[in-house]
Formats: sequence, C-alpha cells, structure tokens
Amino acid sequence: MESEIQMTAPAPARWRVWMLAIRVPTLSAAVVPVLVGSAIAARDNRFSPLIFAVVMCAALLIQIGTNLTNDLFDFQKGADTGARLGPVRVVQAGLLSQKQVAAGSALSFGLAILLGLYLAAVGGWPIVAIGLAAVASGIAYTGGPWPLGYHGLGDVFVFVFFGVVAVVGTFYLQSGNVTGAALIASLPVAMLVTAILVVNNLRDIDTDRQAGKRTVAVRFGREATQLQYSILVLGAYLVAAALWIGGANSAWAMLPWLTLPLGTSLVREVWRGEGGAALNRTLRRTAGLHLVFGILLAASFVL
Repeated sequence: MESEIQMTAPAPARWRVWMLAIRVPTLSAAVVPVLVGSAIAARDNRFSPLIFAVVMCAALLIQIGTNLTNDLFDFQKGADTGARLGPVRVVQAGLLSQKQVAAGSALSFGLAILLGLYLAAVGGWPIVAIGLAAVASGIAYTGGPWPLGYHGLGDVFVFVFFGVVAVVGTFYLQSGNVTGAALIASLPVAMLVTAILVVNNLRDIDTDRQAGKRTVAVRFGREATQLQYSILVLGAYLVAAALWIGGANSAWAMLPWLTLPLGTSLVREVWRGEGGAALNRTLRRTAGLHLVFGILLAASFVL
C-alpha cells in the first residue's frame, strides 16, 4: 500500500509576517520629512537630538498605525482581494487575524500619542492639534463612516500630513517658529510622497473601481493620473531650485537635481501605458526617489 505525503510550504516566521504588515519599504515616507525639518533647524543652530529622536519615533509609529489600519479596513471593505496586484496584505492572505492587526494598530497609535505628550510639552497646543489630527486622519484614511481614501481625499491627506505638516512641525518643535524656508522645503517632500500614492492608485485603478474605492485615479482616469504624477515629480525639482533662487537656501539646494535622471525615467515609465502589476517596479522606484531626494534636500541645508 502506497502512502501519500502532502507537502506544504512552511508558514513564514511571525516577525516576517509583521514586517509585511507594517510595510517596511514605505516607512521612508515618515523618515524623510523629519530629516528635512531637522536639517533646516540645524542650519539655524536650533537642532535638538532628543526632539529629533522622539519626532522620528512618533512619525514612524503613525505611519505603521496607518499601514495596519489600511490593511484591515481595505480587507473589510473588499478592496483587498485575491485579484490584488500589489504586495501581500496580511489580513487578506490570512497571515494575521483582523484582531491581531487591529491590536497592532492600536498599539502603534497609542505609543505615538504617549510620545506626543512630551512633544506637546515642548511645542504647546499647535502640536496637540497636529498630533491628534494626524492620528485621526491615519485611522480615517480607510476606516470610519467616511474613509478619506475612498472619497478621493487620500492624496490631500498624504500631501498635508506626510509632507507639509511633518516638515514644518518638525522644524517648529526644534526652533519654536515657522519660516518660509521650512514651508517651501516641505513642498517637494509633499509632492514626492504623494507621487508614491498616485502611482499606487494608478496601478489599482481597475480593482479600486470594482470595490467602490473612488480614488482620484478612479474619478479622473488614467491620463489625468499620469499627468498628476508628472506634475508632482517634476514640480519637486522646480521647488528645490526656487529655494536657491528665492534665497531660502544656498546653491546646494540644487543637490537633489542629481536624481533628475531617475525622476524623468519614472515619468516616462508612467506614460508608457503599462498598468497593473507592471507598475510595482515604478512604485518601488518612486519610493526610492522620495528617499534619496529627501536626503539630498536635507543635506543641502547643512552643507
């Protein structure tokens, strides 16, 4: 009598599953604005290592909490299915339960709020308002009765909180004021982090439409989304140059232009018309552009 042996793939280690859940490659979206805001403070001799460390940890925790709630609520709303074109989502794949992801999200946001108590003591009521709005928006991005990402406001949320507010807020905590340089420097950071979301939504335009997720890409179509991406990416270089031309930074402000070949290559990729899973590479490279551009922009303020 022959015995049959069923071979099954071993389950991934639990820590690897959580790395998938928190989406490690996306965490640079939280790192870059803190680097840029702190670099401007350092140029003005107002840099505080302690505030830098606390802000960085809080920003990462908010990003992680947002990623986890996105994983959970997109599954519950039917946006993440077996037809998904992007990276694995742990709830949809059955790697973590909804309760586990919800608990991870609550822990992340809770720790961010605890760190925010110190930052509130440093920066006062504006930081309280910013922190609470950031956490609430992170949850409301895909959760709640009127999720921002499902009504075409995801781009606005990312531009504001992971760009303008993150850079200016970091600078404010270390310097005690807001300057034109900090505000202008926040714009290319905001543009490129939003471009990451835009190419993500372009990739998912068909599945999002089927799930009733009315992103900007779904509302206005492929060509408008391609144009939006192009304006965001190329506009970041123009704003960097404006920092120098307007006197808010030295000629080192042109340092991020070293990434222009990558930026133009990405714009060409988006206009090439390849949709679906083919845009996963473009998504990864856009995240890489945001990181390298941001590091160079930060460096330009301290050189």
